[in-house]
Amino acid sequence: MSTDSESKAPESRPASPAATDVPALPKDSLILLPVRNTVLFPGMVLPLTAGVGRTKDDVQAAVMRQQPLGIVLQRDPQSQDPAFDGLYTVGTVANVLRYVTSPQDGAHHLVCQAIERFRLIEPVTNLGFRAARVELLPDSTQRDSAIDARVLVLKQRAGEMIGLLPNAGAELIKALDSIEAPGMLADTVAGLLDIPLERKQDILETLELCKRLDKVLDAVAGRIEVLRLSLEIGEQTRGRLDQRQREMMLREQLRTIEHELGENVESKEEVRKLAGAIGNAHMPPETGSHARKELARLERMPEASGEYSISLNYLEWLTELPWQLPEGAPIDIGRARQILDEAHFGLDKVKRRILEYLGVRKLNPHGKAPILCFLGPPGVGKTSLGQSIAQALERPFVRVSLGGVHDEAEIRGHRRTYIGAMPGNIIQAIRKAGARNCVMLLDELDKLGQGAHGDPGAAMLEVLDPEQNASFRDNYLGVPFDLSGVVFVATANQPEGIPGPLRDRLEVLDLPGYTEAEKFQIAQRFLVPRQLEACGLTPAQCELSDAALRVIIRDYTREAGVRSLERQIGSVFRYVALRVAEDPATREQIDPERLPSILGHRRYESEVAMRTSLPGMVTGMAWTPVGGELLFIEASSSPGGGRLMLTGQLGDVMKESAQAALTLVKSRSEALHIDAASFDKRDIHVHVPAGAVPKDGPSAGVAMFIAIASLLMGKAVRNDCSVTGEISLRGIVLPVGGIKEKVLAALRGGIGTILLPARNAADIEDIPEDARNQLRFVLLETVDDAVREIIEPGAPKPG
Repeated sequence: MSTDSESKAPESRPASPAATDVPALPKDSLILLPVRNTVLFPGMVLPLTAGVGRTKDDVQAAVMRQQPLGIVLQRDPQSQDPAFDGLYTVGTVANVLRYVTSPQDGAHHLVCQAIERFRLIEPVTNLGFRAARVELLPDSTQRDSAIDARVLVLKQRAGEMIGLLPNAGAELIKALDSIEAPGMLADTVAGLLDIPLERKQDILETLELCKRLDKVLDAVAGRIEVLRLSLEIGEQTRGRLDQRQREMMLREQLRTIEHELGENVESKEEVRKLAGAIGNAHMPPETGSHARKELARLERMPEASGEYSISLNYLEWLTELPWQLPEGAPIDIGRARQILDEAHFGLDKVKRRILEYLGVRKLNPHGKAPILCFLGPPGVGKTSLGQSIAQALERPFVRVSLGGVHDEAEIRGHRRTYIGAMPGNIIQAIRKAGARNCVMLLDELDKLGQGAHGDPGAAMLEVLDPEQNASFRDNYLGVPFDLSGVVFVATANQPEGIPGPLRDRLEVLDLPGYTEAEKFQIAQRFLVPRQLEACGLTPAQCELSDAALRVIIRDYTREAGVRSLERQIGSVFRYVALRVAEDPATREQIDPERLPSILGHRRYESEVAMRTSLPGMVTGMAWTPVGGELLFIEASSSPGGGRLMLTGQLGDVMKESAQAALTLVKSRSEALHIDAASFDKRDIHVHVPAGAVPKDGPSAGVAMFIAIASLLMGKAVRNDCSVTGEISLRGIVLPVGGIKEKVLAALRGGIGTILLPARNAADIEDIPEDARNQLRFVLLETVDDAVREIIEPGAPKPG
């Protein structure tokens, strides 16, 4: 059973006389009711709905005064509250026959009968509802032969039109025949027509009867043609189609009708927009001709065709790419230097090369600039350097991640014959940047893969070759695209992962790890403020002391970059943020003694002294993709037959270095005071701890020689020294790479003396000055120099 509110019908509100305090309506004025989608002709009776706000007030004002409404069409159908200027100037006077409010939605429904036309003169204000002074426009009663002839034709054509309708009404035809007034006949037929509102409004504003009858006749003729074509198409296709064919027929009917009427459908509108976009895209002549041919093909293609969306998507890609090279902003070297210094601490050599690069671009904007590749461990600022270059050049910056890319199509794009085909990452990035001279960062270039679908590294050759990339051809586009204006910047962690031909096209800039002093400055200038903001703290709420910051760097991180350092600083601030969230008055001072309770016990400590306290133990240095590391090498002997055992996940090169080291020790046994006969009676075992980590390379040759010599001499190695270098069978120490990374790792591990090959002396200049001042360097020409320096003198110790 329904409740009262559900079953209650909308009540009819009788018109009530105007109250004495209601403002009077001036003479020759009407209360206005703007409508959005209706043109009311004199003689018509139509239901209307007034929503809330001013339209409701307008209707209520007319009902209270028992006065007619001025129904007028608003120019903007989206406008919620049109002003006087937003209304058409000619409307219709209408009496309110019935006024009903709906309790469900609060809408106001009224039935209006149109009487005659009026023209707006000026608005009447300060009444609380819309009103305006108007001029009534009654129809002329004068008739002549021209009008009578048009009335006769209009009745015939209107009857013909009604007869073509599916449910033709004879009563309606009789009603039209009974209308004698020409103006009333024209208005009644115009109200029946399904034509645009602007056309109906034009008929309403036409006061001369001959012209009004002509316009209605034209509209009726067009409607008759539409109805006839619809019947013809229906008769041709009726009775032999299944459900799917029926849907296609309906689309074909709509297309045919719109074609006969000459009206633009959505597809035509899309074609028109694409034609304009092609003209505004500033494509090269060859590409523009190709795009226009594709557009003509699209225009002839049925919208239901599967290729329609493919061709449409292709043309959208062509028109949205930045074909024209924009005018570049002038390069300000001083501003670029300021940007680099503000965003990056240290890296003087790299920043100087970037400024040189920008200087050359300024003097020769159209020259073929080299492709810079920042090579270094994670977290040293390679990506942010690319962003700084874009900021200095005032160009858009876009990043393309190449890590794990193993399909050539991800670089060159897929051919359009494939479903879901898209351009490659290079073209997609340029579209995203919106400029053909953007700065594009090719991130993780050394992580390119190679699979069954081609070699993406080979596809990058054309992209990064200044001699070829002016005519780069993406498989999806199928037309050349000029990449010569793009500033390419690449990043990589290790050079071995970059294919040789690709590396040949790059200018590699090494970004080694930071020293402790550099990390401290970076943390103070960048990391601490950034993490304070990320945690919602202010410097007054949490102060991290310099001593605590140094302890975090030394005891809680061991990396070349600063990412782990930033995470540890963030952990400290998150701890404080929780306490501040509980008590906003909290103020925290973080000192070193508080760090264990926040970050736990220290994670790293120097173990050099413990690991080198016995003969046969030596500290070497190794280079890894994430920076330098200390490499501890142990040697031990046992009774046997002179075998050499190697453990610790060593590569082939490292195993050969150990064999060469043993051979060199044997050849120098007399100089080292080692009993030569003992080699045949004992087995020597060389082990490099951290056996789960693969190790390879020749740079541990000197360290292995020292470990075996120390073992057989029975003398321990100095615990404050570390050594690197390759050896030859003649005892010559050969140069190695990664000196800066290795030295910084030794400094972090508490080493005070570094033994380097003499041929690496020039690499010492690349080490930061503050690190050089804390270390003592010994240059080795032969292994004898290493023995004199690192093996402790004195009585032999038991091995």
